[in-house]
Amino acid sequence: MNIFIAPDSFKGSMSSIEAANAIHKGIERSSVSANIQTLPMADGGEGTVDALIHALDCEKVVEKSIDPLGRQIECYYAWNEKRKLAIIETAAASGITLLEEGELNPFKASTHGTGDLVKSALNKGAKEIVIGLGGSATVDGGTGFLQELGVKFLDENDNAVERVNGELSRIHEVDISGMDERLCEVKVTIASDVENPLLGSNGAVAVFGPQKGVEPDQLDLFERGMKKFADCTVQAMHKDYREHAGAGAAGGFGFALLSYLNAEMQNGFDLVAELTSMEEKIEWADLVISGEGKLDEQTFFGKGPMGVVRLAEEKNKRVILFAGSISKGFVEKEKELSHLVAFPIIHELISLEGAMERGPELLEEVVYKVMKVCR
Repeated sequence: MNIFIAPDSFKGSMSSIEAANAIHKGIERSSVSANIQTLPMADGGEGTVDALIHALDCEKVVEKSIDPLGRQIECYYAWNEKRKLAIIETAAASGITLLEEGELNPFKASTHGTGDLVKSALNKGAKEIVIGLGGSATVDGGTGFLQELGVKFLDENDNAVERVNGELSRIHEVDISGMDERLCEVKVTIASDVENPLLGSNGAVAVFGPQKGVEPDQLDLFERGMKKFADCTVQAMHKDYREHAGAGAAGGFGFALLSYLNAEMQNGFDLVAELTSMEEKIEWADLVISGEGKLDEQTFFGKGPMGVVRLAEEKNKRVILFAGSISKGFVEKEKELSHLVAFPIIHELISLEGAMERGPELLEEVVYKVMKVCR
């Protein structure tokens, strides 16, 4: 039997790599005679770099940078020397997980750190750059990122704003004359599942602002600032991406990448599947195994394990999903898919905290039990 293992992370419990290892161990314990391929999965958000380092045999490039609030940190990105390809997560230097509880500050948080990582990739001779937009702590419209790459933002007195952060209303004009010329020779791809426009009730501020610390009575202030930045960008770049699907991703960072770097927006899961030749691996397999922390009704609209299911369905392959929890709504929808079966990994009374701590152990055990019947 050929088995292809492609789990997502079980957030808060184990990474996709740890989940893949646990599934592999469970299969080996079951004594099933199998050829196994593993591909820890990602969809452009946090964990994408680690998954692709594993899958594409990339180098991990460690760089000094700054976190969303400007503090010195070390972070990394993936580098494939043969392709001159850099894979960068916004979350690595501009992520919400870099902040402690109570540190969210939409006025001060910025994407400067992600700009540092792109400069590092350019210095290595990058010809392709993939930027995953998941997990940011910012609503700065990508201005910090752009400043690191040479774009200047001028205030009403024609003075350069040193650090815009989330105070976009300070921008009155954009000067792109100093933007790094190497960007014109690089293909930039955005990995994101977000389809929100930049402005309005479905935009960056209204939908994602509260997650990044914007209070209800501040939403209008931030929306006006985002509109000001957008108007100045359109005037400077002579193109308008405000309504483009995904422009609102990562607090408007998607808009900046589309407008200033001519980036291509691509679904995160589809991009990772393409980079890793996932379809070929599924074609090879007799059984496909995936999973994530929680399976519910929303899973069917996501691009994580259900992306794997979709590709497997196209090739008429059987799929097993494992999850920390499975909702009643998921079970009802699962009945419509004859090639799919899902199993929870918790088989005893246990606290949520205990389950999170024992995630790899619990996953390995349930895989072992399920695969015993496949011998």
